[in-house]
Amino acid sequence: MDLDLLRVFAAVARTASFSAAARELRIPKSSASRAVARLEEELGVQLLFRTTRQVSLSAAGTGLYDRVAPLLQGLESALGELPEREEEPSGLLRVTAPVDIGIFFLAELTTRYTLRYPAVSVELDLSNRLVDLVAEGFDVALRVAPGLKDSTLVARKASPVQLQLFASPLYLARRGTPRAETELEAHDWVTFGTQARKLRLEGPRGTVEVTPRSRILCPELLFVREAMRAGAGIGLLPSFMAEQDLAAGTLVRVLPRLVRTGGNLYVVSPASRHVPRKVTAFRDLVLELVRSRPLGPPLP
Repeated sequence: MDLDLLRVFAAVARTASFSAAARELRIPKSSASRAVARLEEELGVQLLFRTTRQVSLSAAGTGLYDRVAPLLQGLESALGELPEREEEPSGLLRVTAPVDIGIFFLAELTTRYTLRYPAVSVELDLSNRLVDLVAEGFDVALRVAPGLKDSTLVARKASPVQLQLFASPLYLARRGTPRAETELEAHDWVTFGTQARKLRLEGPRGTVEVTPRSRILCPELLFVREAMRAGAGIGLLPSFMAEQDLAAGTLVRVLPRLVRTGGNLYVVSPASRHVPRKVTAFRDLVLELVRSRPLGPPLP
């Protein structure tokens, strides 16, 4: 029996989707469907129940998957651990990340990665939704969060992400530059999010709480930055997002000794006994880049 038929069946059974399995295996959806149909024909049993909305396992399919999946995983691990397969990263690396991280961080990173490893190519998905790496066939994700709890994923903390206060010279010329924390609440704010809330900022004298007068709220950081550049008000941005504006003079820091930690940058990949070399090489390059250009204070 062709082992590829079992691999396709196992992927469909695990993801409960022909589409997701096809993306994971890098094959057309029609090929995945034909492979399972051929396997059912060879075995003489129905392995899957198919509807327009979902795919589910039959009793025979459940029994086959429970026995075959560990064997396939062991075989793939054994093949992947061969020394000659570990020398150079190769193949397609599928990466997902939030839009802002992708634009301001990943463009340089993926350029360095593809130049350093000519045998790899990178497919990027920039989305602010929480992507299911296994179901959608992604190799690695960059995520910013206070912490990650999903035990089915392997997460490496790369760097804290630090936010600072910024405004445009246009706004400050119109409303004045705040000289103390107590003046912030009198100013207009462009706020990241969908509702106004108290902000906790850290300064030389400890924690400062500010209730911003949010004139504009938006859950997209790129819009927040553009509105601030247009003179809408003061706002918080990750330091790395404001680098070019600071150099060009389109944004300036406000009360630069006040900062806010916006979580940590993590490099996330599906749990596996064997992590492909292309994934470890990408992760190592992320760590290398944030060491040379920190997104926040050093990790403890």
